[in-house]
Amino acid sequence: MKYQPPGRPGSPVDVAPRYENFIGGKWQAPSTGQYSVDLCPATAKPLCEVPKSGAEDIELALDAAHSAKDAWGEASTAQRAAVLNKVADAIDAHREELAVAESWDNGKPVRETLAADIPLAADHFRYFAAAIRAEESEITEIDKDLIAYHFHEPLGVVGQIIPFNFPLLMAAWKLAPALAAGNTSVLKPASPTPWSILKLMEVVGDILPPGTVNVVGGPGAEIGKALATNKRIAKVAFTGETTTGRLIMQYASQNIIPVTLELGGKSPNIFFNDVAAADDDFLNKAVEGLVLYAFNKGEVCTCPSRALIQEDIYEEFMGRCLERIRAIKQGDPLDTETMIGPQVSKQQIEKIASYVEIGVKEGAELLTGGHRPTVGGEFTDGYFYEPTVLKGHNKMRVFQEEIFGPVLAVTTFKDEAEALEIANDTLYGLGAGVWSRDTRRTYRMGRAIKAGRVWTNCYHQYPAGAAFGGYKVSGIGRETHKMMLEHYSQTKNLLVSYSDKPLGLF
Repeated sequence: MKYQPPGRPGSPVDVAPRYENFIGGKWQAPSTGQYSVDLCPATAKPLCEVPKSGAEDIELALDAAHSAKDAWGEASTAQRAAVLNKVADAIDAHREELAVAESWDNGKPVRETLAADIPLAADHFRYFAAAIRAEESEITEIDKDLIAYHFHEPLGVVGQIIPFNFPLLMAAWKLAPALAAGNTSVLKPASPTPWSILKLMEVVGDILPPGTVNVVGGPGAEIGKALATNKRIAKVAFTGETTTGRLIMQYASQNIIPVTLELGGKSPNIFFNDVAAADDDFLNKAVEGLVLYAFNKGEVCTCPSRALIQEDIYEEFMGRCLERIRAIKQGDPLDTETMIGPQVSKQQIEKIASYVEIGVKEGAELLTGGHRPTVGGEFTDGYFYEPTVLKGHNKMRVFQEEIFGPVLAVTTFKDEAEALEIANDTLYGLGAGVWSRDTRRTYRMGRAIKAGRVWTNCYHQYPAGAAFGGYKVSGIGRETHKMMLEHYSQTKNLLVSYSDKPLGLF
């Protein structure tokens, strides 16, 4: 099935020539009076105009968030949960509209947004709606006359900065727990993908109490900094690359506020020789597990961008994988048969191409891909790049540095010890994959790999309820789990004495 692009006859999505910021439950023009052009990555042509805001707009959004924070923070958990469930219902009801908008704004195939991004976004709101109803405060009996009460209270107003690779899903990851815990939010979408979040606010804006969620678009260096350094926020949450994450952490430290950082990765995907012990469904699943490096065009922080294959099955296994990679259908992101769409921007394909060149100069063998494909029609100028595989060794830059594109660096290992050594030889520690029919081995490896999430005989699953976050320079904090309610709360201890006896200290 092929969907019509937004704004065309038959499309489930309309598109206005220009959009505004969403502040205090209303659409407001940026104080700067300036707008930027949002380009569709599939065609490299204008999609619409979006706000190019200034620091003053952050202040207006913070005014609205602060005006709403007391009423929202004092609302019962049942009331907050009801709002979150209504948001989830609205997302489900507009699934096709939001999926097509997300695909056209980001470039990812609509088969992914229909099957994963939009349903998962709705599910995260439902998960935290349920989690907040089940959360309990604690009472500790110090002695018979001294009782310690512990209450979870909202932080207040939080700043949230969203990446371009999963705009709607990452917004849900951050907004759902923050709102559930009783906070209000000022959210900044990524500069390359601001439109789909504004479409989301068209869908759910009337459900949310005014001021609880505010969206301000603009350049990251200016607007992101204005938000992250602001003394009127109580926490900042950021998903993006590690260099910017360091800056966000520095900004937060000046105001002594907590941060959640989900940053870069260079995830190892390890295939032991027993995956090829039989020609069966498991082997087929393992092949797909390697090819998942091209999921979402490789624009995934946990992209399994390093494949480690036990040397005695390398030729056979890699042969099957290359056959599957070369069969990937690339093209129109609104065609449900398309498996990989365009990169998000021209800057991204230039970065990808430069890394492939670096890899070849370092001595890596180009096994497949390595070029921009010819995609005809209206997609001729789109930001497409072929799924690419380079064979080399783990000291090469293409093995050590995050490329954020459909480029796989593959190498071999002799035994479990060497596999673990290679896997952990990285600055990053966000994700990893382990594939083996031996469950004892997968458990050992899963515990020994220095990464926040280790997929075992699977990859790229992101369910609500499974904690997500990184080790080392891949970040601080965990998302998609009920522990996020604590990250978006502060604990009040009320220590109460029920005795009339003096302490006898003075």
